[in-house]
Amino acid sequence: MTAAITIEGLEVVFDRFRALKGVSLDVREGESYGLVGESGSGKSTLLRAITGLAPVASGTIAVNSKRLGKTRDKAFYRDVQMVFQDPYGSLHPRQTVDRLLQEPLAIHGIADGEKRIERALDEVGLGKGFRFRYAHQLSGGQRQRVAIARALILEPSILLLDEPTSALDASVQAEVLNLLEEVRRRRKLTFLMVSHDLAIITHMCERLMVMRNGEAVETLTASQLIGHRVGEDYTRNLLRASEGFVRV
Repeated sequence: MTAAITIEGLEVVFDRFRALKGVSLDVREGESYGLVGESGSGKSTLLRAITGLAPVASGTIAVNSKRLGKTRDKAFYRDVQMVFQDPYGSLHPRQTVDRLLQEPLAIHGIADGEKRIERALDEVGLGKGFRFRYAHQLSGGQRQRVAIARALILEPSILLLDEPTSALDASVQAEVLNLLEEVRRRRKLTFLMVSHDLAIITHMCERLMVMRNGEAVETLTASQLIGHRVGEDYTRNLLRASEGFVRV
């Protein structure tokens, strides 16, 4: 199967602090792949390195068989989009939903904007009635749906998801996760998803990598994690810590 994302020996350094230490992974085309670990393990830094938002000291990143350089061009952002953790921070509160969705289309010079906006809103379950509302008038779940619509509007093949539901109430979390799964299947998207919640990762992802202190601890299938068939004590401790709060 073709690799959508291939990372080899990735090092990210901030002011002499090694945030990622020689991390390697491959995500297959059409796969949903999870990154788990405690805060500070390097999960979000890895996503930011792919998008060019974190400084790569060494190692290689390839997306759809194309090796990335230091900068990302427009073609990259048409292919790879990111949904951030905080829908309150990622959307301008004083812009309408229409303006938020028009912006990426204008940047990329896409002409069929009307059709794409209607499709994107419909796909995330909001519909035309939300088009001219302001972001600050929306609930957290509605904002995250707009953020997902904005990511989908350029018709990418890969979505990077950085804790996309952690800022939402539990009932809304389930709705947004189900929406993401439906969108992935319909559009045949590839997901690389960060979460500290093992239940979410095992629900959404086929394979996952456990991270700690900027390093890969082990790579597992979701069924191995659910069945506690893990090789490392750190992963066992994560499972043990999660059992009192979530079902895995």
